[in-house]
Amino acid sequence: MADVGLSTAFSPLRGSWIAVRIRQGCKPAGVSLSPRRRRTSCAAAAVRAEVSFVDADEAKRLVAEEGFTVLDIRDRTQRERAYIKSSTHVPLFIENQDNDIGTIVKRQLHNNFAGLFFGLPFTKLNPDFAKTVKDKFSPESKLLVVCQEGLRSAAAADALEREGFQNIACITSGLQTVKPGTFESVGKSELQNAGKAGLVTIQGKISVVLGTVLISAYLFITFFPDQAEKLFDLAGISL
Repeated sequence: MADVGLSTAFSPLRGSWIAVRIRQGCKPAGVSLSPRRRRTSCAAAAVRAEVSFVDADEAKRLVAEEGFTVLDIRDRTQRERAYIKSSTHVPLFIENQDNDIGTIVKRQLHNNFAGLFFGLPFTKLNPDFAKTVKDKFSPESKLLVVCQEGLRSAAAADALEREGFQNIACITSGLQTVKPGTFESVGKSELQNAGKAGLVTIQGKISVVLGTVLISAYLFITFFPDQAEKLFDLAGISL
């Protein structure tokens, strides 16, 4: 019998802990698969559950040819930037609006760092995630679970598997690996860029502008030293 353990992974950008089961002794399910599709099977409570980890092209094929439904488990802000058309949204994490002193301190720290630089909301696990999915889909449903980086979808797939879902696939490394045009999407950005927000999105532009200004100033001082000296005097800058 396969041993089942529990491991935790910390996502520094999201500031959240995610528990993921690690299975040992699993054997291939013994079915014919595309080279891009890797499937493992384990026996748990007499139910044979299967989770596939696929790339973007194989994910597209699963939706188009095998009838998989896209289950988007990202938070609200990422979905608002871009999502796969006709996908169903059930977030694994929801915005944490709790007002106890500990949460308030953590939220303030988060907003000053991850929130400011990466545009990420302060979140907590959605306590109704599994129940909401079960209300929308039967355990026999074929679900392509997607997130932005791949970690949350793996955790969501594990939770759904424990609830009896047996036909689950995840995109390895998430939607950030999906090339434009792979899926028909809705939103103001490409799927692969939906996780980018905050100051990191303008850092490159700031660098270009600042570099241009510095180069222009250097050339001006080099070729027009007299005029530059007068400008410095007017500004009260002594060289």
